[in-house]
Amino acid sequence: MQLCYKVSEDFKDRQQWLSLLSAAITQKELQQTNTCITLFAPTSTSLTSCGCILSCRELISFWKVAASTGHSVTLVDTNDDILKKSVKGIEGSLKRVVKKKYADKPEAGEEFIQKVLQNVSTSTDAGSAAQSSDLVLEAIVENLKIKQDLFGRLDKLAPPHTIFASNTSSLPISDIASSTNRLDRFGGLHFFNPVPMMKLVEVIGTSATSQDTFDSLLNFSKMLGKTPVSCKDTPGFIVNRLLVPYIMEAIRLYERGHGSKEDIDIAMKLGAGYPMGPFELSDYVGLDTMKFIMDGWSAKDPHNPLFAPSELLNKLVAEGKYGKKTGEGFYKYK
Repeated sequence: MQLCYKVSEDFKDRQQWLSLLSAAITQKELQQTNTCITLFAPTSTSLTSCGCILSCRELISFWKVAASTGHSVTLVDTNDDILKKSVKGIEGSLKRVVKKKYADKPEAGEEFIQKVLQNVSTSTDAGSAAQSSDLVLEAIVENLKIKQDLFGRLDKLAPPHTIFASNTSSLPISDIASSTNRLDRFGGLHFFNPVPMMKLVEVIGTSATSQDTFDSLLNFSKMLGKTPVSCKDTPGFIVNRLLVPYIMEAIRLYERGHGSKEDIDIAMKLGAGYPMGPFELSDYVGLDTMKFIMDGWSAKDPHNPLFAPSELLNKLVAEGKYGKKTGEGFYKYK
């Protein structure tokens, strides 16, 4: 099987997706078939040297494997310097894996590094990458038109048998797939951040997704050591469909003056056993992301009270207060 990754333009997502790529090149127990994973960006600005090097620091997920897998990885970008730094970053990550796994066997550790690096190649030709892939997995910005444009281009380059999948967390898979001529070979694979830690993957099928395609996506998730759950193409799928309305109701509770955000967070952590309260969680997810999701759902179903907008959320986003990534959201961060 050959796999093609489309790198996210979002810095944080690039960190997570390169972690996932690490899983595929180091997970020996998964499959004995040769696998080619292609990570590419449409422009040189999509994957900066800084973002790539920092992303490679996250490649330690799935470090348990002690031997080369035979999976080959192709990194694709229009900037050769970025590709070289990417490979160096992967090598640095592997050295950290070896330091833990082969502390008493330095020679075996070095052999492991070399075997894995032999499976890493680079290219500046995204078209050829798509042409040699069995699965194209996209994780770019949450913008329907951009996703449609990407898949529309790749649809003309990839072989007819190639499966397309999106990592979208909120957009309808069927809408994204509509830009292609392979509706039966299109599905969703929604991973959760941080990818190295979170075991869950939501596998989404549309009304047109074939059973073979859906089974392939399930098996791919298991191949990466994840736990897949099946879901229809419904707004938010499973987790976000339940989680986002919960967070929004917490915000409305605060807006009504029925409780402080601090007390609401404490109540849900101590009363429900949640690791984070709804305001802490929304700051971590990003208030801009929360608003984007709610705006999309509200546009699709404007009369659903669960999708009603929040004046406070809209105000914070308008002020550029997105949460932890900007230093302030519902809370302030140093």
